[in-house]
Amino acid sequence: MNNDNIFKFKAEEAPYAVLVSVITPDISEHDAAVSLEELERLLETAGGRLFATVVQQRSSPDNKTYIGKGKLCETASLCHDNGVSLVVFDCELSPAQIKNIEDGIENEFEDDEDFEIRVIDRSMLILDIFALHAASAEGKLQVELAQIKYTLPRLTGKGRDMSRLGGGIGTRGPGESKLESDRRHLQRRVESLENQIAELERIRKVQRSKRDRSGIPKVAIVGYTNAGKSTLLNRLTNAGILAEDKLFATLDPTTRMFKLPSGRQILLTDTVGFIRNLPHHLVRAFRSTLDELKYADAIMIVTDASDPEAEAQLEVTEKLIFDLGASGKPTIYVMNKCDICRELPFVLTPAAAHGETIAISALDGRNTKALVEALEKIALGGKSLNFFMLSPKDSKTLAFLYRNATVENVEYTEQYTVVAAVVDEKTLKQVQKLIAENSGAENGGASPDNHE
Repeated sequence: MNNDNIFKFKAEEAPYAVLVSVITPDISEHDAAVSLEELERLLETAGGRLFATVVQQRSSPDNKTYIGKGKLCETASLCHDNGVSLVVFDCELSPAQIKNIEDGIENEFEDDEDFEIRVIDRSMLILDIFALHAASAEGKLQVELAQIKYTLPRLTGKGRDMSRLGGGIGTRGPGESKLESDRRHLQRRVESLENQIAELERIRKVQRSKRDRSGIPKVAIVGYTNAGKSTLLNRLTNAGILAEDKLFATLDPTTRMFKLPSGRQILLTDTVGFIRNLPHHLVRAFRSTLDELKYADAIMIVTDASDPEAEAQLEVTEKLIFDLGASGKPTIYVMNKCDICRELPFVLTPAAAHGETIAISALDGRNTKALVEALEKIALGGKSLNFFMLSPKDSKTLAFLYRNATVENVEYTEQYTVVAAVVDEKTLKQVQKLIAENSGAENGGASPDNHE
């Protein structure tokens, strides 16, 4: 067997699919392997079964069929001889490439009238999963619009192509069960969807404006797909969101109120997961929901600490946050699933330079107390609630606190004046210095512990 041809067989029930990948000089074998494994998980999430993978090394993809003619013939034989009707390419194919690949495979066995093949690419598979998991009206409209816009140019050649949204992997749709052959009808459908989405976006802006006026801090939970975002929101707020060990198990954003131990409230929003090579048209299609990131006061980036690709996944997440114009906000890096990893990934070191990093287990609640404390700081605008024990005669420090902090409570005892105040780091150090000067370190001090 050649190095550029790797087959992995699985004796699973139908539907089967063959996955195809091309390794070029600008793609490392490791990255190609990771992407292919991710494509297999996408296929499983869509309800498919892997039959075989075909990998070819080339200087560049073939302009007509992406893979070479010989490899196309091998793929055709593999599908025909084993009754496989679906081929998924780990890339984004042009409309002409899809037609050429389907024609090329079927022409190898043109005498077999029953042999038909369907070719889809990575983007179409992700769209199929989105259609499967969309629950809200807005989510369904966004998926249908993205499907029509992406699939319509690719429906060329065969009459059956125009009903590609009829059934099976790569064909699902939350809207019409089939695409009519009349392209004018499709254009009207696109216009209708865009109008409906625009109206829902207007309503979302009104809701966002109300939340802004409430003054309640907003935190967006973001991260790679299957990092545990929904499980975390369920852990903190009992949101009751579907949380499965699948890619894109959650598609629609969910916002829940979370009451902190101090009594303050904060809004937590679970968002759609990110993935490498996420098609730009999908980002555009979900712009209105992804705007939750842009308008959030802070971001909580959740990473699967047990995944060997944790660092690469964090890089993908941060890049997409930057592309969406949501970078530069206060950030909490949550290293999730620490219950199943022996040690935290080295990604913690660079992450710590940009924001607070906390290792937790959203599944069993491990160390979520530290996460809640970090959320308290966000609710306080980066400040923290501290308790100061002042000498009864130390009016200078008390006056300083009233001028430079938010004094929440003052309690007088025989020995001390106990002050609860919300302060920033600079003020905290100044107060500690004043206490030492006025009362002596042995008679007073600051307790930097957050209120619980």
